[in-house]
Amino acid sequence: MKHAHSVIFKSLRWLTLLGALTSLSSRADEYADTNQLVRANKFTEALAKVDSYLANKPADPQMRFLKGVIQRNLGKQAEAINTFTQLTQDYPELPEPYNNLAVLYAGQGLYDKARVTLEMAIRTNPNYATAHENLGDVYVRLASQAYNKALLLDSSNTVIPPKLTLTLEVFKPKLVPKKE
Repeated sequence: MKHAHSVIFKSLRWLTLLGALTSLSSRADEYADTNQLVRANKFTEALAKVDSYLANKPADPQMRFLKGVIQRNLGKQAEAINTFTQLTQDYPELPEPYNNLAVLYAGQGLYDKARVTLEMAIRTNPNYATAHENLGDVYVRLASQAYNKALLLDSSNTVIPPKLTLTLEVFKPKLVPKKE
C-alpha cells in the first residue's frame, strides 16, 4: 500500500507541475500575442485582448502595465494615468509604473508632479537608468520654466538668456542628414 500511495502522490505532483507549466505557457502566449499586436500598432485589438485576459486575472501587474501602455498609445491619457496610478498603489515596489506615469505627467506639462513620481521610481529601484534619464529631462524642463519666469521678472538680466538657450538646446530636434 505504501508503494501505491507513493505512486499516487508522485503522479499528483507531476500533474500539478504539468498544470502549472501549461498555465505559465498560456500566460506567456497571451503576453507574446498582445505584445505582437502592440508592435504592429494594432492597439484596439491589443486592448481587447488585455481586457479579456484581465477579466479572469484582474490583479496581473504585467498585463495591467501593458494596458496602460496601450491606453497611452491610443491617446487615452486619463485612462492610462488611472491605470498606472492604480498599479503604483497595488504594487509600490515596481518602478516602471511610476516612470510611465511620470512621462504622462510631463507630457501634460506637470513637471513637478513628474519629478516626484520619478523620484518614487528611483526610490524603488536606484539602478533604474530610464527613470534617472527621465528625471534629468524633467529637471531641464523645470530649469527652463524657472529661467523664463526670472526673465519675465527681470528682463534686463543678461545672464538668463544664455542659460535659457542652453535648456532649449537640450530638446531641440536633431536633424539627421538624409543619405543619398
